Amino acid sequence: MNIYISLIITMVFSAFFSGMEIAFVSVDKLRFEMERKGGITSRILSIFFKNPNEFISTMLVGNNIALVIYGILMAQIIGDNLLAGFIDNHFLMVLAQTVISTLIILVTGEFLPKTIFKINPNLVLNVFAIPLIICYVILYPISKLASGLSCLFLRVFGMKINKDASDRAFGKVDLDYFVQSSIDNAENEEELDTEVKIFQNALDFSNIKIRDCIVPRTEVVAVDLTTSLDELKSRFIESGISKIIVYDGNIDNVVGYIHSSEMFRAPKNWHENVKQVPIVPETMSAHKLMKLFMQQKKTIAVVVDEFGGTSGIVSLEDLVEEIFGDIEDEHDNTSYI
Repeated sequence: MNIYISLIITMVFSAFFSGMEIAFVSVDKLRFEMERKGGITSRILSIFFKNPNEFISTMLVGNNIALVIYGILMAQIIGDNLLAGFIDNHFLMVLAQTVISTLIILVTGEFLPKTIFKINPNLVLNVFAIPLIICYVILYPISKLASGLSCLFLRVFGMKINKDASDRAFGKVDLDYFVQSSIDNAENEEELDTEVKIFQNALDFSNIKIRDCIVPRTEVVAVDLTTSLDELKSRFIESGISKIIVYDGNIDNVVGYIHSSEMFRAPKNWHENVKQVPIVPETMSAHKLMKLFMQQKKTIAVVVDEFGGTSGIVSLEDLVEEIFGDIEDEHDNTSYI
């Protein structure tokens, strides 16, 4: 009778380790971190998220130990009790033991626990936090030894291990999952927090092209190189903007921009103060342009189409607004969304 109790215990442990592994992988780590109450168990569980490889390897070690013991016990039960009088051939006996024990453990130790634990992984981690921590502490030395040996073998074969990417606590997938679940749980658009909207905009920022956020050429305030200083000052006053595009002959031949601060210096020849402006294609992604702005220390660029004609201009503020929404400055009448 004791062997049957031992078998059930090993099956429970196998199901526990398998379920906790899938719960850890499926959990909304960002929401778990934001909603935790600050208790001891929550703080310890948050450490697991900072070291996911160590946690998963420890769960695998525990599951493998349980499976080895399960296999030994099942071989004794099936071979000595259930099929002892039915099968005399050793090969058939081993085959029967393998098939029966595999089917049982796949259902009870893999499919069922992983399906159940995946339904609400955040709740599962909180409910089983204490036994999980105890098992982790007991099995961690074995897991650390196994991981060390694995790394040693990989280095012997010249393979590099990138720990930074794998041990990242939160990634884009976690942010996307958090934002999407928040959107799904909100009954209407007004219930969404501003932070959630910003998260969503930030995640979508890499997919935005410059053509989606430019000021079209028909709305661009620009002057010709032949424009007089008085007329240029008037354009600054009328438009209320700090930078005006300068072209030579027509808007498709942009030579740079002039800043309003240059007007305070009373320049004799304002053309000498025209600054170069980056010229970028419509198809460039917004995040690449933002990187270009930071590298060149610029805040405005001219956008051209596939034929080289000027499509419009885009500023650093236009890019930032794609994430944070409309930004109110001294010339805007609209309010922040």
